[in-house]
Amino acid sequence: IKGANKLKNLTINSGKEGQTQIGEGCELVNGIIGFGCRIFYGVKAVRFIMASHSQLKYGARLINSYLGNNATISCCEVLNSLIFPAHEQHHNNSFLCATLLMGQSNIAAGATIGSNHNSRGPDGEMVMGRGFWPGLCVSLKHNSKFASYTILAKGDYPAELNITLPFSLVSIDNEKNQLLIMPAYWFMYNMYALARNSWKYIDRDKRTAKIQYLEYDFLAPDTVNEMFDGIRTLEYCVGRAFYTKENNEQYNNNKACIEKGSEILNKENGAEIIDSLEIVLPNAENNKRKTIIIKAFKAYHLYKQMIAYYGINHLLNWINTNAINSVSDLKKSLTNFERKQWINVGGQLMEKTTVEKLLQQIKSSKINSWEQVHQFYEKQGDQYNTEKTKHALAALTELYQINWQTINVTFIQKLFEEVLQTKSWITEQIFLSREKDYTNPYRKMVYDSEAEMDAVMGKLADNSLIKQQKNELKTFKST
Repeated sequence: IKGANKLKNLTINSGKEGQTQIGEGCELVNGIIGFGCRIFYGVKAVRFIMASHSQLKYGARLINSYLGNNATISCCEVLNSLIFPAHEQHHNNSFLCATLLMGQSNIAAGATIGSNHNSRGPDGEMVMGRGFWPGLCVSLKHNSKFASYTILAKGDYPAELNITLPFSLVSIDNEKNQLLIMPAYWFMYNMYALARNSWKYIDRDKRTAKIQYLEYDFLAPDTVNEMFDGIRTLEYCVGRAFYTKENNEQYNNNKACIEKGSEILNKENGAEIIDSLEIVLPNAENNKRKTIIIKAFKAYHLYKQMIAYYGINHLLNWINTNAINSVSDLKKSLTNFERKQWINVGGQLMEKTTVEKLLQQIKSSKINSWEQVHQFYEKQGDQYNTEKTKHALAALTELYQINWQTINVTFIQKLFEEVLQTKSWITEQIFLSREKDYTNPYRKMVYDSEAEMDAVMGKLADNSLIKQQKNELKTFKST
Protein backbone atom coordinates (compact mmCIF):
# COMPACT_ATOMS: atom_id res chain seq x y z
CA ILE A 1 0.00 0.00 0.00
CA LYS A 2 1.58 3.25 -1.11
CA GLY A 3 0.09 6.76 -1.12
CA ALA A 4 -3.59 5.83 -0.81
CA ASN A 5 -5.96 8.59 0.32
CA LYS A 6 -8.50 6.53 2.24
CA LEU A 7 -8.89 2.84 3.07
CA LYS A 8 -11.89 1.99 5.26
CA ASN A 9 -13.59 -1.28 6.17
CA LEU A 10 -11.74 -3.47 3.67
CA THR A 11 -10.64 -7.08 3.44
CA ILE A 12 -7.43 -7.21 1.40
CA ASN A 13 -6.10 -10.64 0.40
CA SER A 14 -2.38 -10.79 -0.42
CA GLY A 15 0.13 -13.61 -0.23
CA LYS A 16 1.73 -16.43 -2.15
CA GLU A 17 -1.51 -16.82 -4.14
CA GLY A 18 -0.87 -13.29 -5.49
CA GLN A 19 0.48 -10.03 -4.11
CA THR A 20 -2.03 -7.19 -4.04
CA GLN A 21 -0.92 -3.59 -4.68
CA ILE A 22 -2.82 -0.40 -3.80
CA GLY A 23 -1.32 2.83 -5.08
CA GLU A 24 -1.52 6.63 -5.11
CA GLY A 25 -4.73 8.58 -4.63
CA CYS A 26 -7.07 5.63 -4.10
CA GLU A 27 -10.20 5.85 -1.97
CA LEU A 28 -11.62 2.43 -1.12
CA VAL A 29 -14.55 1.90 1.27
CA ASN A 30 -16.55 -1.22 2.21
CA GLY A 31 -14.91 -3.73 -0.06
CA ILE A 32 -13.35 -7.17 -0.45
CA ILE A 33 -10.20 -7.39 -2.56
CA GLY A 34 -8.93 -10.76 -3.81
CA PHE A 35 -5.38 -12.04 -4.20
CA GLY A 36 -3.09 -10.45 -6.80
CA CYS A 37 -5.26 -7.37 -7.41
CA ARG A 38 -3.83 -4.04 -8.56
CA ILE A 39 -5.53 -0.77 -7.69
CA PHE A 40 -3.78 2.50 -8.46
CA TYR A 41 -3.91 6.15 -9.67
CA GLY A 42 -7.02 7.81 -8.23
CA VAL A 43 -9.42 4.88 -8.11
CA LYS A 44 -12.65 5.26 -6.15
CA ALA A 45 -14.46 2.06 -5.11
CA VAL A 46 -17.38 1.82 -2.67
CA ARG A 47 -19.38 -1.31 -1.69
CA PHE A 48 -17.51 -3.60 -4.04
CA ILE A 49 -15.89 -7.01 -4.48
CA MET A 50 -12.83 -7.63 -6.67
CA ALA A 51 -12.08 -11.28 -7.46
CA SER A 52 -8.45 -12.41 -7.62
CA HIS A 53 -6.07 -10.91 -10.19
CA SER A 54 -8.42 -8.12 -11.27
CA GLN A 55 -7.36 -4.51 -11.78
CA LEU A 56 -8.78 -1.02 -11.21
CA LYS A 57 -6.72 1.91 -12.47
CA TYR A 58 -6.56 5.47 -13.83
CA GLY A 59 -9.48 7.04 -12.00
CA ALA A 60 -11.91 4.15 -12.39
CA ARG A 61 -15.04 4.17 -10.22
CA LEU A 62 -16.53 0.87 -9.06
CA ILE A 63 -19.68 1.18 -6.93
CA ASN A 64 -22.13 -1.51 -5.76
CA SER A 65 -20.42 -3.97 -8.08
CA TYR A 66 -18.59 -7.29 -8.40
CA LEU A 67 -15.56 -7.57 -10.71
CA GLY A 68 -14.59 -11.11 -11.77
CA ASN A 69 -11.19 -12.81 -12.03
CA ASN A 70 -8.57 -11.49 -14.48
CA ALA A 71 -10.70 -8.45 -15.34
CA THR A 72 -9.56 -4.85 -15.87
CA ILE A 73 -11.44 -1.57 -15.54
CA SER A 74 -9.73 1.76 -16.11
CA CYS A 75 -10.97 5.36 -16.59
CA CYS A 76 -14.60 4.27 -16.28
CA GLU A 77 -17.72 4.55 -14.16
CA VAL A 78 -19.31 1.20 -13.31
CA LEU A 79 -22.36 1.04 -11.05
CA ASN A 80 -24.57 -1.84 -9.86
CA SER A 81 -22.87 -4.41 -12.09
CA LEU A 82 -22.12 -8.12 -11.89
CA ILE A 83 -19.08 -8.74 -14.11
CA PHE A 84 -17.81 -12.25 -14.85
CA PRO A 85 -14.11 -13.06 -15.52
CA ALA A 86 -11.84 -11.83 -18.31
CA HIS A 87 -13.61 -8.50 -18.80
CA GLU A 88 -11.73 -5.57 -20.40
CA GLN A 89 -12.95 -2.00 -20.05
CA HIS A 90 -10.68 0.93 -20.78
CA HIS A 91 -10.97 4.61 -21.79
CA ASN A 92 -14.03 6.63 -20.79
CA ASN A 93 -17.38 4.89 -20.79
CA SER A 94 -20.25 4.44 -18.35
CA PHE A 95 -22.57 1.76 -17.01
CA LEU A 96 -25.64 3.72 -15.96
CA CYS A 97 -27.96 0.88 -14.95
CA ALA A 98 -27.67 -2.57 -13.41
CA THR A 99 -25.60 -4.74 -15.74
CA LEU A 100 -24.79 -8.43 -16.00
CA LEU A 101 -21.74 -9.08 -18.18
CA MET A 102 -21.03 -12.78 -18.65
CA GLY A 103 -17.31 -12.39 -19.27
CA GLN A 104 -14.73 -12.15 -22.05
CA SER A 105 -16.23 -8.79 -22.95
CA ASN A 106 -14.48 -5.69 -24.27
CA ILE A 107 -16.10 -2.28 -23.83
CA ALA A 108 -14.86 0.33 -26.30
CA ALA A 109 -14.32 4.06 -25.66
CA GLY A 110 -17.35 6.30 -25.32
CA ALA A 111 -19.85 3.47 -24.75
CA THR A 112 -22.88 4.42 -22.66
CA ILE A 113 -24.45 1.20 -21.43
CA GLY A 114 -28.03 1.72 -20.32
CA SER A 115 -29.37 5.27 -20.53
CA ASN A 116 -30.70 6.02 -17.06
CA HIS A 117 -34.04 7.53 -15.96
CA ASN A 118 -36.28 5.41 -18.20
CA SER A 119 -38.78 5.49 -15.36
CA ARG A 120 -39.09 6.75 -11.79
CA GLY A 121 -37.85 3.45 -10.33
CA PRO A 122 -34.51 1.61 -10.32
CA ASP A 123 -35.85 -1.00 -12.73
CA GLY A 124 -33.34 -1.02 -15.57
CA GLU A 125 -31.01 -3.90 -16.37
CA MET A 126 -28.74 -5.07 -19.20
CA VAL A 127 -27.77 -8.71 -19.77
CA MET A 128 -24.81 -9.44 -22.07
CA GLY A 129 -23.70 -12.95 -23.00
CA ARG A 130 -20.05 -14.01 -23.21
CA GLY A 131 -17.86 -12.09 -25.64
CA PHE A 132 -20.03 -8.93 -25.74
CA TRP A 133 -18.30 -6.16 -27.70
CA PRO A 134 -19.93 -2.74 -28.29
CA GLY A 135 -18.15 -0.45 -30.77
CA LEU A 136 -16.94 3.10 -30.23
CA CYS A 137 -19.49 5.53 -28.76
CA VAL A 138 -22.33 3.00 -28.71
CA SER A 139 -25.26 4.08 -26.58
CA LEU A 140 -27.81 1.52 -25.40
CA LYS A 141 -31.14 1.74 -23.66
CA HIS A 142 -32.23 -0.59 -20.88
CA ASN A 143 -33.71 -3.14 -20.68
CA SER A 144 -31.67 -4.94 -23.31
CA LYS A 145 -30.36 -8.49 -23.69
CA PHE A 146 -27.66 -9.88 -26.00
CA ALA A 147 -26.70 -13.41 -27.07
CA SER A 148 -23.07 -14.55 -26.77
CA TYR A 149 -20.48 -12.83 -28.94
CA THR A 150 -22.66 -9.94 -30.05
CA ILE A 151 -20.69 -7.08 -31.59
CA LEU A 152 -22.38 -3.70 -32.04
CA ALA A 153 -21.26 -1.25 -34.71
CA LYS A 154 -20.82 2.38 -33.68
CA GLY A 155 -24.16 4.12 -33.27
CA ASP A 156 -27.00 5.28 -31.05
CA TYR A 157 -29.47 2.48 -30.36
CA PRO A 158 -32.49 4.45 -29.11
CA ALA A 159 -34.76 1.53 -28.18
CA GLU A 160 -34.47 -1.61 -26.08
CA LEU A 161 -32.84 -4.55 -27.88
CA ASN A 162 -33.29 -8.33 -27.63
CA ILE A 163 -30.59 -9.91 -29.80
CA THR A 164 -30.99 -13.71 -29.67
CA LEU A 165 -28.70 -14.68 -32.59
CA PRO A 166 -25.15 -15.44 -31.33
CA PHE A 167 -21.91 -14.33 -33.01
CA SER A 168 -23.84 -11.46 -34.68
CA LEU A 169 -22.87 -8.02 -35.92
CA VAL A 170 -25.61 -5.48 -35.13
CA SER A 171 -25.64 -2.18 -37.02
CA ILE A 172 -27.97 0.61 -38.14
CA ASP A 173 -28.88 1.47 -41.74
CA ASN A 174 -29.68 5.15 -41.25
CA GLU A 175 -30.66 5.67 -44.89
CA LYS A 176 -33.46 3.07 -44.73
CA ASN A 177 -34.01 3.52 -40.96
CA GLN A 178 -33.52 -0.19 -40.28
CA LEU A 179 -31.68 -2.26 -37.72
CA LEU A 180 -29.39 -4.81 -39.43
CA ILE A 181 -28.25 -8.14 -37.96
CA MET A 182 -25.59 -10.32 -39.56
CA PRO A 183 -25.60 -13.66 -37.71
CA ALA A 184 -22.36 -15.69 -37.58
CA TYR A 185 -20.39 -12.52 -38.41
CA TRP A 186 -17.46 -13.64 -36.25
CA PHE A 187 -17.08 -16.86 -38.26
CA MET A 188 -17.25 -14.98 -41.55
CA TYR A 189 -14.89 -12.10 -40.85
CA ASN A 190 -13.30 -12.24 -37.41
CA MET A 191 -12.04 -15.78 -36.83
CA TYR A 192 -8.58 -14.53 -35.82
CA ALA A 193 -10.07 -12.56 -32.92
CA LEU A 194 -12.18 -15.53 -31.79
CA ALA A 195 -9.18 -17.88 -31.76
CA ARG A 196 -6.86 -15.31 -30.19
CA ASN A 197 -9.35 -14.49 -27.43
CA SER A 198 -9.76 -18.15 -26.44
CA TRP A 199 -5.97 -18.49 -26.22
CA LYS A 200 -5.45 -15.08 -24.60
CA TYR A 201 -7.84 -15.62 -21.71
CA ILE A 202 -6.19 -18.93 -20.79
CA ASP A 203 -2.73 -17.36 -21.07
CA ARG A 204 -3.73 -14.39 -18.90
CA ASP A 205 -5.44 -16.45 -16.21
CA LYS A 206 -3.07 -15.67 -13.33
CA ARG A 207 -4.93 -17.64 -10.64
CA THR A 208 -2.56 -19.96 -8.78
CA ALA A 209 -5.48 -21.94 -7.34
CA LYS A 210 -7.98 -22.38 -10.17
CA ILE A 211 -10.81 -23.28 -7.81
CA GLN A 212 -13.52 -22.34 -10.29
CA TYR A 213 -13.44 -23.95 -13.76
CA LEU A 214 -13.81 -21.06 -16.22
CA GLU A 215 -14.86 -21.74 -19.82
CA TYR A 216 -12.96 -19.64 -22.38
CA ASP A 217 -13.70 -21.57 -25.60
CA PHE A 218 -16.13 -19.87 -27.97
CA LEU A 219 -17.66 -23.29 -28.73
CA ALA A 220 -19.22 -24.53 -25.49
CA PRO A 221 -22.65 -25.70 -24.26
CA ASP A 222 -23.97 -22.14 -23.85
CA THR A 223 -23.00 -20.87 -27.31
CA VAL A 224 -23.90 -24.13 -29.10
CA ASN A 225 -27.37 -24.09 -27.56
CA GLU A 226 -27.77 -20.50 -28.73
CA MET A 227 -26.76 -21.57 -32.26
CA PHE A 228 -29.43 -24.30 -32.24
CA ASP A 229 -31.98 -21.62 -31.28
CA GLY A 230 -30.49 -19.39 -34.00
CA ILE A 231 -30.99 -22.10 -36.63
CA ARG A 232 -34.67 -22.35 -35.71
CA THR A 233 -35.02 -18.53 -35.72
CA LEU A 234 -33.48 -18.27 -39.20
CA GLU A 235 -35.76 -21.03 -40.52
CA TYR A 236 -38.80 -19.22 -39.12
CA CYS A 237 -37.79 -15.81 -40.49
CA VAL A 238 -36.95 -17.14 -43.97
CA GLY A 239 -40.22 -19.09 -44.18
CA ARG A 240 -42.22 -16.10 -42.97
CA ALA A 241 -40.49 -13.83 -45.50
CA PHE A 242 -41.31 -16.31 -48.31
CA TYR A 243 -44.99 -16.58 -47.40
CA THR A 244 -45.27 -12.80 -46.90
CA LYS A 245 -43.91 -12.19 -50.42
CA GLU A 246 -46.34 -14.78 -51.83
CA ASN A 247 -49.27 -13.18 -49.91
CA ASN A 248 -49.85 -16.60 -48.39
CA GLU A 249 -51.73 -16.63 -45.07
CA GLN A 250 -49.35 -19.31 -43.82
CA TYR A 251 -47.02 -16.51 -42.72
CA ASN A 252 -49.05 -16.50 -39.48
CA ASN A 253 -48.42 -20.22 -38.93
CA ASN A 254 -45.15 -20.62 -37.00
CA LYS A 255 -44.75 -24.33 -37.75
CA ALA A 256 -45.39 -23.85 -41.47
CA CYS A 257 -42.89 -20.97 -41.57
CA ILE A 258 -40.17 -23.09 -39.92
CA GLU A 259 -40.78 -26.01 -42.29
CA LYS A 260 -40.72 -23.77 -45.40
CA GLY A 261 -37.65 -21.90 -44.14
CA SER A 262 -35.81 -25.17 -43.51
CA GLU A 263 -36.72 -26.38 -47.01
CA ILE A 264 -35.40 -23.18 -48.64
CA LEU A 265 -32.24 -22.95 -46.52
CA ASN A 266 -31.32 -26.56 -47.34
CA LYS A 267 -31.85 -26.20 -51.10
CA GLU A 268 -28.84 -25.87 -53.40
CA ASN A 269 -30.29 -22.66 -54.86
CA GLY A 270 -31.52 -21.48 -51.44
CA ALA A 271 -29.19 -18.47 -51.47
CA GLU A 272 -30.79 -17.19 -54.71
CA ILE A 273 -34.31 -17.53 -53.29
CA ILE A 274 -33.29 -15.77 -50.06
CA ASP A 275 -31.65 -12.90 -51.97
CA SER A 276 -35.10 -12.05 -53.35
CA LEU A 277 -36.66 -11.91 -49.87
CA GLU A 278 -36.70 -9.31 -47.11
CA ILE A 279 -35.83 -11.35 -43.99
CA VAL A 280 -37.42 -9.57 -41.03
CA LEU A 281 -36.65 -10.56 -37.43
CA PRO A 282 -39.61 -9.74 -35.15
CA ASN A 283 -39.25 -8.52 -31.54
CA ALA A 284 -35.53 -7.70 -31.76
CA GLU A 285 -36.03 -3.99 -31.07
CA ASN A 286 -38.74 -2.05 -29.23
CA ASN A 287 -39.23 0.16 -32.26
CA LYS A 288 -41.57 0.46 -35.24
CA ARG A 289 -38.71 0.22 -37.72
CA LYS A 290 -37.81 -3.17 -39.22
CA THR A 291 -34.98 -5.43 -38.09
CA ILE A 292 -33.46 -7.05 -41.18
CA ILE A 293 -31.31 -10.21 -41.17
CA ILE A 294 -28.55 -10.17 -43.78
CA LYS A 295 -26.49 -13.14 -45.08
CA ALA A 296 -29.06 -15.53 -43.59
CA PHE A 297 -28.15 -18.45 -45.88
CA LYS A 298 -24.43 -18.30 -45.10
CA ALA A 299 -25.07 -17.79 -41.36
CA TYR A 300 -27.45 -20.77 -41.23
CA HIS A 301 -24.88 -23.15 -42.69
CA LEU A 302 -22.04 -21.71 -40.59
CA TYR A 303 -24.06 -22.32 -37.42
CA LYS A 304 -24.53 -25.95 -38.52
CA GLN A 305 -20.89 -26.29 -39.54
CA MET A 306 -19.60 -25.01 -36.19
CA ILE A 307 -22.00 -27.23 -34.19
CA ALA A 308 -20.79 -30.23 -36.21
CA TYR A 309 -17.15 -29.20 -35.63
CA TYR A 310 -17.82 -28.98 -31.89
CA GLY A 311 -19.57 -32.35 -31.84
CA ILE A 312 -17.08 -34.29 -33.98
CA ASN A 313 -14.13 -32.88 -32.02
CA HIS A 314 -15.65 -34.25 -28.85
CA LEU A 315 -16.41 -37.55 -30.58
CA LEU A 316 -12.66 -37.81 -31.33
CA ASN A 317 -11.95 -37.01 -27.70
CA TRP A 318 -14.47 -39.67 -26.60
CA ILE A 319 -12.76 -42.27 -28.82
CA ASN A 320 -9.29 -41.41 -27.49
CA THR A 321 -10.33 -41.14 -23.83
CA ASN A 322 -12.16 -44.47 -23.87
CA ALA A 323 -9.49 -46.23 -26.01
CA ILE A 324 -12.07 -47.21 -28.62
CA ASN A 325 -10.60 -49.14 -31.58
CA SER A 326 -13.62 -50.18 -33.61
CA VAL A 327 -17.07 -49.05 -34.67
CA SER A 328 -18.64 -51.85 -32.64
CA ASP A 329 -16.81 -50.60 -29.51
CA LEU A 330 -18.03 -47.08 -30.29
CA LYS A 331 -21.64 -48.28 -30.56
CA LYS A 332 -21.39 -50.00 -27.18
CA SER A 333 -19.97 -46.87 -25.52
CA LEU A 334 -22.61 -44.43 -26.77
CA THR A 335 -26.05 -44.03 -25.26
CA ASN A 336 -28.77 -41.53 -26.11
CA PHE A 337 -27.29 -38.32 -24.75
CA GLU A 338 -29.77 -35.50 -24.27
CA ARG A 339 -28.90 -31.90 -25.13
CA LYS A 340 -29.77 -29.97 -21.99
CA GLN A 341 -30.02 -26.30 -21.11
CA TRP A 342 -26.92 -24.69 -19.59
CA ILE A 343 -26.34 -21.53 -17.55
CA ASN A 344 -23.26 -19.34 -17.22
CA VAL A 345 -22.78 -18.98 -13.46
CA GLY A 346 -19.86 -16.63 -12.91
CA GLY A 347 -17.87 -17.80 -15.94
CA GLN A 348 -18.39 -21.45 -15.03
CA LEU A 349 -20.98 -23.33 -17.09
CA MET A 350 -23.45 -25.68 -15.45
CA GLU A 351 -26.55 -27.53 -16.58
CA LYS A 352 -29.71 -25.65 -15.63
CA THR A 353 -30.93 -28.62 -13.59
CA THR A 354 -27.66 -28.56 -11.61
CA VAL A 355 -28.09 -24.87 -10.76
CA GLU A 356 -31.70 -25.53 -9.70
CA LYS A 357 -30.44 -28.39 -7.49
CA LEU A 358 -27.94 -26.01 -5.84
CA LEU A 359 -30.63 -23.41 -5.17
CA GLN A 360 -32.98 -26.04 -3.76
CA GLN A 361 -30.28 -27.39 -1.42
CA ILE A 362 -29.62 -23.83 -0.18
CA LYS A 363 -33.33 -23.22 0.40
CA SER A 364 -33.71 -26.51 2.29
CA SER A 365 -30.54 -25.75 4.34
CA LYS A 366 -28.82 -28.90 3.08
CA ILE A 367 -26.16 -26.40 1.97
CA ASN A 368 -25.82 -23.76 4.69
CA SER A 369 -22.33 -22.27 4.34
CA TRP A 370 -20.25 -20.57 1.66
CA GLU A 371 -17.68 -23.37 1.98
CA GLN A 372 -20.32 -25.89 0.90
CA VAL A 373 -21.35 -23.67 -2.02
CA HIS A 374 -17.72 -23.49 -3.14
CA GLN A 375 -17.38 -27.27 -2.79
CA PHE A 376 -20.45 -27.70 -5.01
CA TYR A 377 -18.86 -25.47 -7.67
CA GLU A 378 -15.56 -27.37 -7.44
CA LYS A 379 -17.31 -30.73 -7.81
CA GLN A 380 -19.16 -29.49 -10.90
CA GLY A 381 -15.91 -28.11 -12.29
CA ASP A 382 -14.30 -31.56 -11.97
CA GLN A 383 -17.20 -33.08 -13.92
CA TYR A 384 -17.40 -30.31 -16.53
CA ASN A 385 -15.29 -31.80 -19.33
CA THR A 386 -17.21 -35.08 -19.19
CA GLU A 387 -20.57 -33.26 -19.17
CA LYS A 388 -19.41 -31.01 -22.01
CA THR A 389 -18.45 -34.02 -24.14
CA LYS A 390 -21.89 -35.56 -23.51
CA HIS A 391 -23.51 -32.28 -24.55
CA ALA A 392 -21.38 -32.17 -27.71
CA LEU A 393 -22.33 -35.74 -28.64
CA ALA A 394 -26.00 -34.90 -28.00
CA ALA A 395 -25.63 -31.81 -30.23
CA LEU A 396 -24.07 -33.90 -33.01
CA THR A 397 -26.81 -36.54 -32.68
CA GLU A 398 -29.53 -33.90 -32.92
CA LEU A 399 -27.93 -32.00 -35.79
CA TYR A 400 -27.61 -35.04 -38.06
CA GLN A 401 -30.41 -37.15 -36.51
CA ILE A 402 -27.93 -39.98 -35.88
CA ASN A 403 -28.89 -43.40 -34.63
CA TRP A 404 -25.54 -44.52 -33.18
CA GLN A 405 -26.56 -48.17 -33.22
CA THR A 406 -26.79 -48.22 -37.04
CA ILE A 407 -23.57 -46.34 -37.89
CA ASN A 408 -20.75 -47.89 -39.94
CA VAL A 409 -17.14 -47.16 -40.88
CA THR A 410 -18.19 -45.12 -43.93
CA PHE A 411 -20.29 -42.80 -41.77
CA ILE A 412 -17.46 -42.25 -39.25
CA GLN A 413 -15.02 -41.53 -42.10
CA LYS A 414 -17.47 -39.01 -43.52
CA LEU A 415 -17.65 -37.24 -40.13
CA PHE A 416 -13.84 -37.15 -39.87
CA GLU A 417 -13.49 -35.77 -43.40
CA GLU A 418 -15.99 -33.04 -42.53
CA VAL A 419 -14.24 -32.02 -39.31
CA LEU A 420 -10.88 -31.97 -41.13
CA GLN A 421 -12.29 -29.66 -43.81
CA THR A 422 -13.72 -27.36 -41.14
CA LYS A 423 -10.45 -27.31 -39.16
CA SER A 424 -8.54 -26.46 -42.37
CA TRP A 425 -11.08 -23.72 -43.16
CA ILE A 426 -10.84 -22.25 -39.64
CA THR A 427 -7.03 -22.22 -39.86
CA GLU A 428 -7.22 -20.46 -43.22
CA GLN A 429 -9.80 -17.94 -41.93
CA ILE A 430 -7.58 -17.12 -38.95
CA PHE A 431 -4.74 -16.34 -41.36
CA LEU A 432 -6.91 -14.35 -43.82
CA SER A 433 -8.58 -12.20 -41.16
CA ARG A 434 -5.12 -11.24 -39.84
CA GLU A 435 -3.62 -10.86 -43.33
CA LYS A 436 -6.04 -7.98 -44.02
CA ASP A 437 -4.08 -5.84 -41.53
CA TYR A 438 -0.97 -6.28 -43.67
CA THR A 439 -2.51 -5.79 -47.12
CA ASN A 440 -4.96 -2.95 -46.45
CA PRO A 441 -3.42 0.12 -48.17
CA TYR A 442 -4.89 2.46 -45.55
CA ARG A 443 -3.09 0.58 -42.80
CA LYS A 444 0.14 0.47 -44.79
CA MET A 445 0.15 4.17 -45.71
CA VAL A 446 1.38 5.35 -42.29
CA TYR A 447 4.63 3.40 -42.68
CA ASP A 448 7.52 4.56 -44.85
CA SER A 449 8.39 1.02 -45.86
CA GLU A 450 7.39 -2.61 -45.43
CA ALA A 451 10.40 -3.09 -43.16
CA GLU A 452 9.11 -0.34 -40.86
CA MET A 453 5.65 -1.92 -40.78
CA ASP A 454 7.17 -5.30 -39.90
CA ALA A 455 9.28 -3.68 -37.18
CA VAL A 456 6.15 -2.17 -35.59
CA MET A 457 3.58 -4.93 -36.18
CA GLY A 458 5.86 -7.95 -36.48
CA LYS A 459 5.99 -10.10 -39.60
CA LEU A 460 2.83 -11.96 -40.54
CA ALA A 461 4.92 -15.10 -41.06
CA ASP A 462 6.16 -14.83 -37.44
CA ASN A 463 2.68 -14.51 -35.87
CA SER A 464 2.70 -16.97 -32.97
CA LEU A 465 -1.05 -17.67 -33.03
CA ILE A 466 -1.05 -18.45 -36.76
CA LYS A 467 1.99 -20.70 -36.33
CA GLN A 468 0.29 -22.47 -33.43
CA GLN A 469 -2.90 -23.00 -35.45
CA LYS A 470 -0.96 -24.44 -38.41
CA ASN A 471 0.89 -26.85 -36.10
CA GLU A 472 -2.41 -27.82 -34.46
CA LEU A 473 -3.83 -28.57 -37.93
CA LYS A 474 -0.91 -30.91 -38.71
CA THR A 475 -1.40 -32.77 -35.42
CA PHE A 476 -5.17 -32.85 -35.99
CA LYS A 477 -4.73 -34.39 -39.46
CA SER A 478 -2.58 -37.21 -38.10
CA THR A 479 -4.98 -37.80 -35.21
